[in-house]
Amino acid sequence: MKCFTWTKKWVLPFTVVGMLIIVMGCNQSFNDSAPPNFIVIMVDDMGFSDISPYGGEIETPYLEELSQQSYFFTQFYNAGRCAPTRASLLTGLYPHKAGVGEMVTPENRPGYYGRLSEESVTTAEVLREAGYQTFMSGKWHVTHYDYSGDTTVLHKETWPLQRGFDRFFGTISGAGSYYTPKSLMSGNTFITPADSFYYTTAITDTAIAFLEDADSNTPFFLYMAHVAPHWPLHAPEDLIDKYVTRYTAGWDEVRKARLDKQLALGIFETTVNYNQLPALENKWEDEEFKEWQIYRMAVYAAQLELVDQGIGKLITKLKELNLFDNTMIIFLSDNGGSPEIINGVDTRHGYFENGGTRTDVLPGQPDTYASYGPTWATVSNTPYRLFKSYSHEGGIISPLLIHWPREIKEASIVRTPAHVIDIMPTLVAAAGARYPSEYKNRVVAPFQGQSLFSESRSRALFWEHLGNKAVRKGDWKLVAKNGEPWELYQITEDPVERNDVAYLYPEKVNELSDMWREWADQNYVDYDL
Repeated sequence: MKCFTWTKKWVLPFTVVGMLIIVMGCNQSFNDSAPPNFIVIMVDDMGFSDISPYGGEIETPYLEELSQQSYFFTQFYNAGRCAPTRASLLTGLYPHKAGVGEMVTPENRPGYYGRLSEESVTTAEVLREAGYQTFMSGKWHVTHYDYSGDTTVLHKETWPLQRGFDRFFGTISGAGSYYTPKSLMSGNTFITPADSFYYTTAITDTAIAFLEDADSNTPFFLYMAHVAPHWPLHAPEDLIDKYVTRYTAGWDEVRKARLDKQLALGIFETTVNYNQLPALENKWEDEEFKEWQIYRMAVYAAQLELVDQGIGKLITKLKELNLFDNTMIIFLSDNGGSPEIINGVDTRHGYFENGGTRTDVLPGQPDTYASYGPTWATVSNTPYRLFKSYSHEGGIISPLLIHWPREIKEASIVRTPAHVIDIMPTLVAAAGARYPSEYKNRVVAPFQGQSLFSESRSRALFWEHLGNKAVRKGDWKLVAKNGEPWELYQITEDPVERNDVAYLYPEKVNELSDMWREWADQNYVDYDL
């Protein structure tokens, strides 16, 4: 199998170890002594700079530990929103090709089925055919869920156990209370959470239980699909209190500190100045509800630390089971920070007495239902522009760590652009599995990604969601908001998408926009809507 090879070019400071620039183009064979185990950990609505390895002040020591012996991607892209990204991760296809081009509202047209299409095959299905045990704990969100409780319209054939997983615990739907989530399931059975239930902890504990019950002589694929830190803002009060003092300086200072750390780590290929960053909604000194704003971000941070605590428990268990060295752990986010404002007391996710994003209610407890809003989301996405659902960098760029002690010996920066469609080919190649042309008497579309260990990655990448669209090819990125003209950026020199040069390079705009339309036509993208 082909993989990255690398040479030392220069050493950059990164916690207690240096980080190396990976150089593509050579071949390296992996140790073929035993097929690796795989754990894919996805978080929800987390910005590029939130975790400590990428500049954040949120305490994520176990991700920090993993990052010190990982491939550390600085230009890894998701599909811009939770359901499309999760569909791509599972299938190696662009979201529309996988049937989830928008969200999970069912529509009878290719690209927008609202559930995984029949021409897709999941990573779990492919790896199970190769002899893997397949487990999932967490959020599915690639099929329709009727919040009215009408189970007759559910597409059971697209639930996890029917799409390749041996065991499943989690939610079918996309969001909900961390204390009493709707659509919680064990296997194919809907269950009611216990009084002491907290979803992030339950995802970790169940995943560990799956590993404890697994056949130690058979490799496994574990998909841990977190909801955190997606709204609603729910976390234990003692952990929230830990972060309150951390945000008293306000969002301006927090963002400056994050950018300074990112620059010290050498995350960007060019210098990014603070005055180049997108404007915040208002300055901290002008904010009327400072205590409330501080508390919102403190809850968000607590939600992420709890994910990291779970990763620590998982690492301990892997070492205890003597599985750590040959387990590839991949960590990423499904989109950038979310600007959404959750309003209303009675939501489709349930009744919450103090529901809604209200300045008179501090979030965090079970009777609340709120979000952290666009200003903190801008901080989460430091230094990038815009948010979840957009195709500008703030919506689609994600941290990505690949940790595999048997094969990856040093922490190494990867600057080559990559995409969530590459996760499935990476696992299939590392497992030595075969991707089928047919599966269960149906024709399967070839996966559209490439292994993250491939020797050549010169290609164009594409996006569309809710009319927001983009194409990236090499150093160029063409991007547009829904209904607005194309913008063109030399993205390696201008990662914050500040200087639109479309007027200077009309030929490049035409070239890339033609490529985008050809991709859209081939992938069921309805771009006239």
